Amino acid sequence: MVLGAMTDAGIDIEAVRKELKKLDMKGYDLKVSRVKRKGIKGTKLDVIVDEKKHLHHTSYKDIKRMIERSRLSQRVKEDSLSIFKNIAEAEAKIHRTSVDNVHFHEVGAVDSIVDVVGAAICINILSPDIILSSPINTGMGMVKTEHGILPVPAPATAEMLKGFPSYSSDIRFELATPTGVGIITTMAKSSNTMPNMKTNAIGYGAGSKDFTDSPNLLRIMIGETTPSTPLFKKGGMGGFEQDSITVIESNIDDMNPQFYDHIMNNLFKGGALDVFLTPIIMKKNRPAVKITLISEIDNANNLADILLSETTSFGLRMYKTERVKLKREIKVIKTEYGNAKVKIGKRNSKIIKVVPEYEDCKRIAEEKGISIREAYDKVKASAKQKHDFNH
Repeated sequence: MVLGAMTDAGIDIEAVRKELKKLDMKGYDLKVSRVKRKGIKGTKLDVIVDEKKHLHHTSYKDIKRMIERSRLSQRVKEDSLSIFKNIAEAEAKIHRTSVDNVHFHEVGAVDSIVDVVGAAICINILSPDIILSSPINTGMGMVKTEHGILPVPAPATAEMLKGFPSYSSDIRFELATPTGVGIITTMAKSSNTMPNMKTNAIGYGAGSKDFTDSPNLLRIMIGETTPSTPLFKKGGMGGFEQDSITVIESNIDDMNPQFYDHIMNNLFKGGALDVFLTPIIMKKNRPAVKITLISEIDNANNLADILLSETTSFGLRMYKTERVKLKREIKVIKTEYGNAKVKIGKRNSKIIKVVPEYEDCKRIAEEKGISIREAYDKVKASAKQKHDFNH
């Protein structure tokens, strides 16, 4: 379905065929057809295999060797091998064996090799900066495999979904296969929301089964990220920068307060945009501290892991919100006491505020034997004079 969706979105299937020929694998053909699923048109891509020329049981070592010896580009090789390694590691863990001893069944079939390498080829053609995926719908019920009838998601699929958001709908069918989940969890990051983007193409990849209530389609949207629309438009309040962030917070009442310095340093090293502590009163009138950190959305899981690992907290609150801010610039200003940095905040091109950097003011105060307030005022006055700023 991934390859079908990519083709439906505009990837030239002939270009994909040409690249796939660089694999030492014959006896198959790609059939592309336009179909409807619950009234929505999509592209269904079938791999027609000559059963006499291929075995369905293929080892990870065989697949790895085939890809490494192929004439595919280095980037396509690396992505294909990463996907298969992800699947092989999941299979190895399930069967309590080493990766090199893994023998694929369904995944080892020619059509799955084409799916994985074809997806890597399409991604290489698109060359996106980032790939985002919504939570994966696994379906529900039971599925027939080489190891018997198993619950959905299948064991290898469930293993690869660790750390990746997923859910189960009321469709009694295996909606997430090891191959598809291997591609998505290897190449994409999870996101619960659509990014701010200008959509340039949309593709629908169709599955074989046509469900009664839902279209059996995988949708891919290709676009370019765009700045967020400012929240304030009326009354002349535009001109601010805006972005989306994740706020993470936790109430802690049983930790040695000396630990906070170390924890905050680790959070900043981990990419936190800001970290702060708020004294609060919890149930039974217990004094406590609320630790709050601001994170870029893509880094939130990493910071949540640090917070849960480093503190005594058993749980966190995480929510996404919008942030409106001035455009910031750091300038070096020449003063009578030497150079100092100032932070300049702008709305459009208009300077709204100038704030001297504390560390530079502290240095000047110590070097010149003056109060830090005097150093701060001198730096700010020099900045105002240089930038014709009167606030």
